[in-house]
Amino acid sequence: MKTLNKELQASITPKKALEILKEGNNRFVSNLQAHRDLLEQVNDTRDGQWPFATILSCIDSRTSAELIFDQGLGDIFSVRIAGNIVNTDILGSMEFACKVAGSKLIVVLGHSKCGAVKGACDHVEMGNLTELLSKIQPSVYQEKETTDERSSKNPEFVENVSQINVKRNVKNIIERSFILEQMIQNGEIGIVGAMHDIETGKVVFYDDSQFIKDENSNFSVADLLKN
Repeated sequence: MKTLNKELQASITPKKALEILKEGNNRFVSNLQAHRDLLEQVNDTRDGQWPFATILSCIDSRTSAELIFDQGLGDIFSVRIAGNIVNTDILGSMEFACKVAGSKLIVVLGHSKCGAVKGACDHVEMGNLTELLSKIQPSVYQEKETTDERSSKNPEFVENVSQINVKRNVKNIIERSFILEQMIQNGEIGIVGAMHDIETGKVVFYDDSQFIKDENSNFSVADLLKN
């Protein structure tokens, strides 16, 4: 597996970046990971990095983006925070990754049985965690399907909130970063929400939370956000 360089990164479209991640996850769940010489990749990337994608995921120890998408050194920017939430520091990191370093795709990756989401469902308050969980609370209140047992004891409720949280954060990124919104509108980058099943390793990408412009699509990001 080749280490990415500037020319290879430039040749990857947002749509192709998504295909690469899907193929990598298929290899992961099939236990057919690509062969890589990691020490060689260390040497290849010593003077620079050209990642093709930026993954916002949870700190959960079972959700390493490099592993579940079968990527090597220098392939992706990995942004990790409990509950895969968005704040200004993360937005700034994404703006650097895409505008400065040339990343072509942003993925907001949630996962099943998320502890942070469970904490938000139970309205946990504990030190600095309180403020973090408050960023997931809107997804808890947006979940309207569950009428009984709206807590972490209800697995279906937790997964519904997790899915809402991913999709809300896709929109949050676009709405809160003019730089990224314009790059998506111009087709320079794409963004998509996804969910990782920690029992199977499979990642499902949400078609209704995907904003990738190509020669066959003509959309306004602002109009899509209204839906």
